[in-house]
Amino acid sequence: MDVSGRFRVRDRGDLRPFALCVLILLAPLAAHSQTSQALSVSADSPRWALQGQAKAAEYLGRKSLLVDGGAAVLNDFEMRDGIIDVDVATPASRGFFGIQFRITSDGANGEWVYLRQHKSGLPDAMQYTSVLNTGANWQIYNGPGFTGAVDIPRDVWFHLRLEVSGAQAKLYVKDMDKPALMINDLKSGVQKGEVALYVLTGATYFSNFEIKPTPDAPWERHEPLMPPGTLIKWSLSPSYDALARNLERPLSTAETDAIHWEDVEAEPPGFVVLYRYRDAPHLVVTFQKDFSKRLDPQPGMKVVYARTSIDSDREQLKKLYLGYSDDVSVFLNGKILFRGRSAQNFRDPGFLGIVSPEDDAVYLPLKKGANELMLAVSELGGGWGFICRLEDLQN
Repeated sequence: MDVSGRFRVRDRGDLRPFALCVLILLAPLAAHSQTSQALSVSADSPRWALQGQAKAAEYLGRKSLLVDGGAAVLNDFEMRDGIIDVDVATPASRGFFGIQFRITSDGANGEWVYLRQHKSGLPDAMQYTSVLNTGANWQIYNGPGFTGAVDIPRDVWFHLRLEVSGAQAKLYVKDMDKPALMINDLKSGVQKGEVALYVLTGATYFSNFEIKPTPDAPWERHEPLMPPGTLIKWSLSPSYDALARNLERPLSTAETDAIHWEDVEAEPPGFVVLYRYRDAPHLVVTFQKDFSKRLDPQPGMKVVYARTSIDSDREQLKKLYLGYSDDVSVFLNGKILFRGRSAQNFRDPGFLGIVSPEDDAVYLPLKKGANELMLAVSELGGGWGFICRLEDLQN
């Protein structure tokens, strides 16, 4: 579903069907002079730019914003640090609703945090993810600091508070004394942008919205450690139509020489997040409703080649731990060693395609001197990237 054309992200988690949704799409906003005064915005205020299925409504005795597959964006406002308060109520048994913040004016990058009614009480009932080049990254950024358990009431008003401070944020749900989710490291890198209430699916009502800018906190990243043996330096190809290429065939010398390679470095704990460098593809997979089609070609799937060099002081066998999303081919010195898929609906946990640094392991027969390791990484949705770590074999 395309709400309006600019900020396109893939459906989250185990959503059926696996559709597209545009959550924030705006004309450029005028600059807004912010003060420390709280700004209250009523549900029927012209300050709201309503996108997709969003409108003013009455619910449980209150004037509110009803959103179901759309967004309500605060016009003429940008936030760096601040506190967002809003009451929410939802009759839906299934859905995705929450707050987007620090969205860039082109709608391509930013942050969002959301709750899922059908996951109430489970470890991923709420989630934070960055949006990079219109792509959400929940398959890569997962676990502590990204997901958490919370009970989500139905058909009653309850309160959400989001505190954004530098490169961190806290989400409060019902209990304003204890954060439900501590976001230790906001991943987009965007330091100022637009704010919106959004619902991917599942009717949700918003009331009593208030936002208060706060003084800028120091920008301090809280990144995880980089484990020993992590392969950090990589070169990336442009993205290609994955269906137009034989992904089990290594690139020829002529093909490799003709590519304009972009040098990048993995971010802790070793992820190369491809949405940082390449536009996100947006496709509707054919196997979402019919799992028998899971190995069918998926039109719109993109592939990027990533290469690095491994220097070895002798001939030896090393173990390569490999995490990836969604498909990968592994080549060493021009020979294919491995082909795998770790997409949504393919493997645990939850069959969501969550990336683990140890999704798979491949044994690399290294020659003395320089060895070229190359990956062909393809994307279906939810996060595009990989992580590689070398380990010596036990004697």
